[in-house]
Amino acid sequence: MGKLAEVKTKPTTLSVEDFINNVADEQKRNDSLVLLKLMQKATKEKPRIWGTSLIGFGYVIVKSPSGREVEWFKVGFSPRKANLSVYLLGNMAAHADSLTKLGKHKTGGGCLYINKLADVDTKILEQMIKETLKTK
Repeated sequence: MGKLAEVKTKPTTLSVEDFINNVADEQKRNDSLVLLKLMQKATKEKPRIWGTSLIGFGYVIVKSPSGREVEWFKVGFSPRKANLSVYLLGNMAAHADSLTKLGKHKTGGGCLYINKLADVDTKILEQMIKETLKTK
């Protein structure tokens, strides 16, 4: 294994609870609490703040197509201003069947963008999280 590439987004000691409590939008704050419980149950890992705004679970070395290796989390999310960004490492094509049943969402790279959890089937989302964990 080569030397790990240095990335700006690293795990911190910031409080996940404080971070979520400071999310201004009440809907996003409540959805974040649901996602927190869902991911914690699926991963059996404690959440950590990565960088300034990502909540990640677990730890994995990810290798990019260029061969660069970086430390990253197995699954995670961020309550962004525009939406909830759910990070499911890998190719979203692996979740093609689940995505057709999920509900209103957008995808990009290894991210799933959801306006609010009420727009999606959380059982399908939980299944997608568990499938992602099997591959990492």
